[in-house]
Amino acid sequence: MSSFKNPVAPWHDSTLGLMTHGYAWLPNRMRREAGDVLRTRLLGRPTIALRGPDAVAFFYDEHHVVRTAALPDPVLDTLFGHGAVHTLDGDAHRARKAMFLALLKDEGGVAALGERVGARWREAVAGWTEDPVVLFDEVSKVLALAVCDWAGVPLTDVSAAELAHDCTAMVDGFATPGPRHLRARRARARQEESLAALVVRVRETPDPGARGSALETVARHRDPVGGLLDPHTAAVELLNVIRPTVAIAWFATFAAHALYRWPHHRDLLRSGTAGAYAEAFSHEVRRFYPFAPFVGGLAAQDLTWHGEDVAKDSLVLLDLYGQNHDPGLWDHPYRFDPHRFTRADSHLEHLVPQGGGDPSAGHRCPGEDITVTALSALVTELARLDYDVPDQDLTIPLSRMPTLPRSGFELSLPV
Repeated sequence: MSSFKNPVAPWHDSTLGLMTHGYAWLPNRMRREAGDVLRTRLLGRPTIALRGPDAVAFFYDEHHVVRTAALPDPVLDTLFGHGAVHTLDGDAHRARKAMFLALLKDEGGVAALGERVGARWREAVAGWTEDPVVLFDEVSKVLALAVCDWAGVPLTDVSAAELAHDCTAMVDGFATPGPRHLRARRARARQEESLAALVVRVRETPDPGARGSALETVARHRDPVGGLLDPHTAAVELLNVIRPTVAIAWFATFAAHALYRWPHHRDLLRSGTAGAYAEAFSHEVRRFYPFAPFVGGLAAQDLTWHGEDVAKDSLVLLDLYGQNHDPGLWDHPYRFDPHRFTRADSHLEHLVPQGGGDPSAGHRCPGEDITVTALSALVTELARLDYDVPDQDLTIPLSRMPTLPRSGFELSLPV
């Protein structure tokens, strides 16, 4: 039993507040506290929320915070999948993480995916027949086709639309009860079943041309004791390559929103230095717009952080959205300014839209390079495309997680 006491009253549970206020819940609560610590309860569990660069280092030290048993079943049933790398710690986590890092070990692999994104985008634009189109829907299909091209997963245009729909449903429904959550569960089950069958076929009939692909790498991966992943777990991890890539559709839609609100960036993205500026623009989209509100884990032991006791098995949250808008870290944090990432003192290490820490050693997402590369390709293509933005509801409600412009961002190509 822990020797530390948790001072939070048992009736002080913030679950309803989180569901009501969404992204604003944790930053607003922490703003009212004296320091960068908030104590509360979520789903009845004692919870401590942290923020800041020191908190990132603390949170991603596996001697402090662990993931095993930290993620509730509703999140595993939808977003990550049971048995995923996100649920592992220690040697098991490092071995599984190495599989993902092997796919991204050189810039050529990531760059190849970026090139496929650009090519699939241009194909999609040339084939648009509806007017207007919903950008979120279209770009999710582009990303599904591109990542499956890259991963060695066979996909038709029809199955790409189905995969894109299922992947966005998984992300859209993980943080909410009701119909969205049920759609997310069904979507994950459907895709896991399909990919597990694909893994079995690849193992039974190897394809020399697929050697080195994500599909082949996951299908042949062995755990620390030398065993192959069971087909279901292999499908979970393959989906954890595909789903986050399709989820870049959220950032791409936010990028279109930014180009609409501040159109002068289009000229900069069309210029001769567009590559460097596209990357800076992508970083600012990830900082400015809401994506992941926080990440969580369980205290591995009784701990002390900045003089605060953290009892073993407490839920520990790292405030991502709040850190990305912290005036102590960013000048004018609510101003959209990609130039902050073109300067030598850009403080890129403070940017945590997808978590923090060292991706090779900790739980930070290893696919951030994919996100930045694919998003840079898409924002460059958007800036070069001539289109009109019809009247629509572009409100981005912070109470909804994950959020998006309500219209999905409609655009029309000129006749």
